[in-house]
Amino acid sequence: FLLSNVTENVFPPWPGDTVTVIGGFLVAQGKSLGWISLVSSTFAGNLFGGYVMYRFGKIALDWMKVNHFPFKKSIYDETQLQKTFDWFSKYKISVVVLSRFSAGIRFFVSIVAGMSKMPLYSFLFFFSIAIFIWCGLLIGGGFFLGKKWDLILNILKIYNRLVMSFIALAIGLVLYSKFKKKRKTD
Repeated sequence: FLLSNVTENVFPPWPGDTVTVIGGFLVAQGKSLGWISLVSSTFAGNLFGGYVMYRFGKIALDWMKVNHFPFKKSIYDETQLQKTFDWFSKYKISVVVLSRFSAGIRFFVSIVAGMSKMPLYSFLFFFSIAIFIWCGLLIGGGFFLGKKWDLILNILKIYNRLVMSFIALAIGLVLYSKFKKKRKTD
């Protein structure tokens, strides 16, 4: 479970939430190492994975500032990055805690926290709260649904589709707005 949760934080397509739910199911069936092992490995894996991406964010920003690479102008825009950091600084606690509830967002939030130089201990503290809430729900759901664990997987699938659709729509609106602005200036 530790490796699965590290992988999920570093490589978002990995189905770490599904593995966590199955862990709760296995504990309920007596086929796992037990509650303490499941909770501690899930917590440690998520925390370490979040820390890795936080460090990556810090290193990536510094690297992008001084190095030239293809598409630098489209990726590294100081003005846009500063707007993102300002917004993140304003809502960082809520963003870090709520990011756990979406697999597509949690990956980027850890990186932005590192890039925006959010204090490491603050990030780890609020990230830990989020881990306990989200993973507690997943483990508890897997445990209490027992043999009906496929129900929670279907709920998660619908939830993730809704969140990803909302994100895609938001990105589409931002891109459309930028395209429209650029067209006006041309």
